[in-house]
Amino acid sequence: MPKPVRFVLALHSHQPIGNFEHIFEQAYQESYRPFLEVFSRYGNLRIALHISGPLAEWLDANHPDYLDRVGELAASDRIEIIGGAFYEPILAMIPSHDRRGQIQSYSRWLAERLGAAVRGMWIPERVWEQSFTRDLADAGIQYTILDDFHFKCAGLTEQQLYRHYVTEDQGRVLTVFPGSERLRYAIPFRDPQETIDYLARMAEEHPDPVIVFGDDGEKFGTWPETHKHVYDDGWLERFFDALTANRGWIHMTTLAEAMDHVAPAGKIYLPDASYREMTEWALPVQRQVEYEQVAEQMEHDPRWPTLRPFVRGGFWRNFHVKYPESNEMYSRMLGISLRLERLKRTGAAGEAVREAERDLYRGQCNCAYWHGAFGGIYLPHLRNAVYRHLIAAEGHLNRAEGRPAQWVEAEANDLDLDGRQELRLANDKLVALLAPHRGGQLYELDVRAVRHNLLAGLTRRPEAYHRKVLAGESAGEEGCASIHERVVFKQKDLDKRVQYDSYPRKSLIDLFYDEGVTLETAAAGGAVQRGDFVHGSYQARVRRNPDRIQIQLARHGHVDDIPVRITKGVTLSAASPVLEIAYLLEEIPRDRILRFAVEFNFAGMPAAADDRFFHDTAGNRLGHLGTRLDLADVQTLGLSDQWLGIDVRFQTSRPTGFWTWPVETVSQSEGGFELVHQSVVVQPHWVVRPDARGRWSVTMQLALDTSLAESRQSSPAVAVVS
Repeated sequence: MPKPVRFVLALHSHQPIGNFEHIFEQAYQESYRPFLEVFSRYGNLRIALHISGPLAEWLDANHPDYLDRVGELAASDRIEIIGGAFYEPILAMIPSHDRRGQIQSYSRWLAERLGAAVRGMWIPERVWEQSFTRDLADAGIQYTILDDFHFKCAGLTEQQLYRHYVTEDQGRVLTVFPGSERLRYAIPFRDPQETIDYLARMAEEHPDPVIVFGDDGEKFGTWPETHKHVYDDGWLERFFDALTANRGWIHMTTLAEAMDHVAPAGKIYLPDASYREMTEWALPVQRQVEYEQVAEQMEHDPRWPTLRPFVRGGFWRNFHVKYPESNEMYSRMLGISLRLERLKRTGAAGEAVREAERDLYRGQCNCAYWHGAFGGIYLPHLRNAVYRHLIAAEGHLNRAEGRPAQWVEAEANDLDLDGRQELRLANDKLVALLAPHRGGQLYELDVRAVRHNLLAGLTRRPEAYHRKVLAGESAGEEGCASIHERVVFKQKDLDKRVQYDSYPRKSLIDLFYDEGVTLETAAAGGAVQRGDFVHGSYQARVRRNPDRIQIQLARHGHVDDIPVRITKGVTLSAASPVLEIAYLLEEIPRDRILRFAVEFNFAGMPAAADDRFFHDTAGNRLGHLGTRLDLADVQTLGLSDQWLGIDVRFQTSRPTGFWTWPVETVSQSEGGFELVHQSVVVQPHWVVRPDARGRWSVTMQLALDTSLAESRQSSPAVAVVS
């Protein structure tokens, strides 16, 4: 019989805020329920279990018997309940006060619902910075799990990762367990005997080892092909049978028990890191490609096992750089968090403050802020959920601060933390954020009544995995493969749908085209820009009246070799759901004709749905919101989303051509590569013929009618979990 070994099987089950109801239910039926049923039959086995806050709340509302059973198994010492930050934020992107608040609030919830005395926590995506130690300890946490990769980045070898370590920050002490990457790739994909053999080797090589598997519970049934493999083909039963048959030397234990009864291997300070794959995904695309190429070239080199521990990828926070849309959510969230904290320090309390905190915490759920093997930031419903809760939190703060029923305001500040000033124009109905130094673009437009940011789209950009898409579809190795090994197309011909944008898909983008440009050319990204306004810097000023504010943005630029001045104004009045937009083009030679367009994007209004459509002045439907329209000499165009309860209507002061087309990305998810609708482009465009003074102007009204949503606000939404 091999020497004894302690083995911890720690599962992390999570569904993000905003995920679809049917995805929660599918994961429950395919993973969470059957795993617990099989596990319950093996009375000698023990596991550690982390259920994220969004999933726990959903289970409590939809399958309370599941949580009841988990509580019973915890009371009988078969399941150790692991805590965490309530709504699964990346700890690196939230302030210390929110880290402590999220951890403590979830520990209280688990104590009340499951009777669990939480001592340890799951680190979301294992994104670690050493300064977290103090916040975790101050929140009552004694231990956590990270990947063995973190420890290798600190200089430890594989042979030193057989037990937990102690770390500290400013005198606060925390126990840290290394989770095995080898076991992450073996369980549940390899034969159970491979894990038994590995544990036997570790037992022979190390005194009193503690070996930890810590990974997603969804691997046991929800990941592609795993339900059949794990349950129908009996992998989980064979695994539990093998552990049971070897219980004479494999002691299934918990993290708390291991910490209490086994001395730590030593003290360690861990560098900023996550699991290995996450550090690769955080790299800029070209560097990620180079990283993958080096790893592929070195895979069979005898020096690679020695060199690999010294090779690491990027830093998680740089997802805010890689994806500006992530930074937009992050900076919006941070502003609300700091505003709430300032309010709390004045002694403010009450229902509005508590609701603001809850919605803020929900808006910090990590999944929409990054992208790797999972859909993440590419999934509109996750981004929309973040904004829904952040907009709601801001509304609660307005109420807590006693804002009047009708108001309008403007401010200039570094709103997105890039070292330059942006502009915020807001009233009791809308919030508009503009970036003068980025083409004077409108980059956020929040509609308070439906808690929706109409500009929460995504710009199409290269991804390292697009090499695989362009190479064509393959299923990877036979049998049940890890999601990291599969190349599966969820729609046909995705290799023909990869397209990149030359500018952000926002609004108030000022474009000058060649004569004869067509809708097809513009939609394909082939229309040459003759002006220097898209990425140019605009001068800004604010004009104020008591109940009406205008932001003016002006730029002296060029169209080809012709100097042209553009002044655009955005006006908002108190209590109004209408943005008034005015354009003035000046200094145009009288003998020149220009092709001018202004691009708008509308996100979160999906295509190919009967209740989302374009319409004309009379209300006649012109097609769903993925339709390519080429309209001439009209002055009105509407976009209706009856599910969301909003109608967006353009009204122009002169006859206008309108082009519309969908923006779709090709992105990676755990189920394969997929085409995702991100936004719909609306481009009003004109042939500009200047007057005798070289001037041309147009005004537009962008009216955002939410009367449908407001009429049914008392009806519960059922399509997503908020």
